[in-house]
Amino acid sequence: MKIFSGSSNPVFSESIAKSLNTKLGDITISRFADGEIFVQINENVRGLHVFIIQSTCPPVNENYMELFLILDALKRASAQEITLVMPYYGYSRQDRKSAPRVPISAKCVADMCSSAGANRLLVVDLHSPQVQGFFNIPVDNLFAEPVLAQAWKDFYSKKENIVVVSPDAGGTERTRAFAKKIEGASVAMIDKRRQEANRVKALNVVGDVKDKTALILDDMIDTAGTLCEASVKLLEAGAEQVYALATHPLFSGSAIENIEQSPIKTVFVTDTIPLKESVRKSNKIQIVSLAPLVATAITSISTKHSVSRLFN
Repeated sequence: MKIFSGSSNPVFSESIAKSLNTKLGDITISRFADGEIFVQINENVRGLHVFIIQSTCPPVNENYMELFLILDALKRASAQEITLVMPYYGYSRQDRKSAPRVPISAKCVADMCSSAGANRLLVVDLHSPQVQGFFNIPVDNLFAEPVLAQAWKDFYSKKENIVVVSPDAGGTERTRAFAKKIEGASVAMIDKRRQEANRVKALNVVGDVKDKTALILDDMIDTAGTLCEASVKLLEAGAEQVYALATHPLFSGSAIENIEQSPIKTVFVTDTIPLKESVRKSNKIQIVSLAPLVATAITSISTKHSVSRLFN
């Protein structure tokens, strides 16, 4: 087994390698003067099971193109099996035809990953579980909820009067699973309407949040506009205080400024996406590492053991 890293999130890749008590493989990734990407594998991989770690976070298209070239290089170097470890799956929100004559981008990208040489995919918290069906190769979708739940219990000792809030109807299953893990929590939901890309209007709160500590749980935070608006709605509905937990911290545009100015006390996020120094310095952001979880999954895959045991 050998592990190589793309350039999208090298700190996360190093953390995984450290958890596995190994070193990342030797790979050269550079740019030509015209912006084209150059990739070279600097060690023998013939007949080996190779893992390539690459989050397809912004710049999404750059990171995907780099990934395809790495996969092609490994395939042409006669690697026996290539497992793509993609902590964040870019284009995952475009998983259906939402209007006439538009692509299903998540399916298109899945086909390109397989064609480039991936034999298996390991991903964390897909935006929609059905995206697994877009691949014709095995997919292991890890859940961040157990790690986030433990981080919350270490941070907040009280168990009573907690309500876990789904930001939309699609996230209710994730919310129920999280509420079960922290014991004794109830569940609520934000009713919202998407007006256009990156513009969502939070309408009202469905469920009892009065005099409770509300935890907004989502798979990603993009501009944080909906998250901050939801926090206001929860306080208006009687919630005592509001926290948030999310797996993928995209933090596009003025996301951090929005969070800093919102009534949210603390936002828990993971390290599947590289975080800017300004984010790390924010008093409202708590970072939880998923590197040990992903490292354990890599071990399970390489030794042909069950990955589903990690779901709990």
